[in-house]
Parts: sequence; structure tokens; C-alpha cells
Amino acid sequence: MSINPKAIMLGALLLLLPIAGMTQTWQHEGGTLTLDAPPERIVALNWAATESLLLLGISPVGVADKAGYATWVQEPELPEGVANVGTRVAPSLEAIAELKPDLIVTSTEMAPAAELLERITPTYVISVYKKGARPYDKAREMLTTLGEITGRKDRAEAVLADIEQTLNQQRKRLEQAGITDKPVALVNFLDDRHVRIYAPNGLFQTAVESLGLTNAWSDPGNYWGFSAIGLESVADARNSRIVVIEPLMPGLADSLANSPFWTYLPPVRDEEIYRIPAAWPFGGVYPVKRLAVALTDALIEGGSDNVR
Repeated sequence: MSINPKAIMLGALLLLLPIAGMTQTWQHEGGTLTLDAPPERIVALNWAATESLLLLGISPVGVADKAGYATWVQEPELPEGVANVGTRVAPSLEAIAELKPDLIVTSTEMAPAAELLERITPTYVISVYKKGARPYDKAREMLTTLGEITGRKDRAEAVLADIEQTLNQQRKRLEQAGITDKPVALVNFLDDRHVRIYAPNGLFQTAVESLGLTNAWSDPGNYWGFSAIGLESVADARNSRIVVIEPLMPGLADSLANSPFWTYLPPVRDEEIYRIPAAWPFGGVYPVKRLAVALTDALIEGGSDNVR
């Protein structure tokens, strides 16, 4: 039986092709990320990254501020078995290393220097919120890139298509109800006299514009997309609806009922106050969908004179 050396060499090359093809490199804010295979054990050090992984159907092995995620972000739901690796501003390098991850996802403003994380495992750095950035565009980039890295690009595209479809559906609901006429002011209460109001450069602006609405607060916010103001300043947003985003502090409704700052506001007198469930304003793409649905439901249901 004769053996063809050329055939043997060709076969060997064909066996090597899939291995070589699996090595990929991505540019990111901390340099480059090169992987030989899709990562399976991923640690996420901010909630936008956590959310993005869950949307891709990936349960991270560890996250930062796990307890806070359930309060502020809520969806997509984080499984119980995920380990906590400390806070978002100061995660524990030891806790991360113990999980033996093959990828860490972080951002420049909320984590130790990427070099420290790189000593543990390859690290992907992307900041959705920074000066000059468009949050929703950066969140889309995060999701699609993580989809490529994990071999789930099709799923990332499906998630984005679903969000776009949802935004279109909610806009049609508002147009049919005839309630796109007034601007909306989106706020979180800091205490009974101060709110965080969301500005045109924030993540929520995507939902507002996609619904055919106008943001009542036109001043630019910080790079996180908000301004902290007193209730008296909300009076500048005249002829608008005030949308209060949970969570709320205990006893807030009673405090507001006795507040001259609150009862003075035209939207209060016009019963144009709306309360909606929590939507994380510093997350990835999903809070835009969550906010759009909750905001549409609340506007159609009707307002009141307090955060009822």
C-alpha cells in the first residue's frame, strides 16, 4: 500500500485550520484581547456587563455588587448561584482569582487598573459612560462585541432587534392614545427635596426619543446623563409630565404631600405625576426597553398628584 506524502501533509494542515481559526483578537479601551476559544467562566465588574452577558444567555461566575443588582437593575434576572466579588468601585482581586475565570469584563471608571486584572486572566475593557460617549451606542457595542467573543453574535443581534421592535410598538400605543403632546421629566428622588433628573445625553434619552416624546429637561447632564437638582428647579419644566422612577424611600408620598416645593409644581396640580418600576439608568441596552414599556403603560393608565 503506497502512501502519498502530499496527502498526509494536506490532511495535517486541514486538522490545524480549525484551531488556528479559533484565535481572535479584539481592540478595547485597555489594549487588545486575544482568545483561542470562547470563554466559559466570565466575571463582570459592572452591571451593564452583567446585564449584557445575561441577555446573551450566559450566567457569569462572578459579579460586583450582586445584592444591588436585584434592587436597581432587576431584569434580566441574576441567578442565585452567581458569586459576589465585592463592590463595583473596589472589587476583590482575590475573590476574582478564586473563581478561575477565563475572561473579565470591566470598565475604566469602576475597577482597578486593567493591568492588575490581566494578571488574573484576559480582560475586556469598555466604558458605556464617559465624557463624549453616546451611552446607547456604547451599550450596543458592548453587547455585540461580547456576542462575538462568546460565539453568540446571532443572539446579540436578536436581542437588539427585539428592543427595536418593542420601542416601535410602544410608540404606536402612545400615538394611538394621543398622549405624546407633553414633554416628560424622568426623575429619581434623592430625598424629599432633591431629585436626579435625566438629561438628553443619558441612556434614557433613547427611550424618550424612540417613543416620540420630548425630554422636559433640556440642560446637559454629567457624563452619566443626569443632574442633581432641587424640587424648585423642576418647576422650570413647565407643561410637562413628571415620571418618578422607583425605588422610593419610605414615607416619601406623605413628605411630598406636606412640601410647599412639591405642591407648587404645575404637574402636581394637573395630576401629571407617574410612578414606574426601577430601570437602571447606567446599564446596557435592556433598561431602554424596560423603561419604554413601563413609561408607556404609566402614561396610558393616567397620572395623579403624588407618587402613588
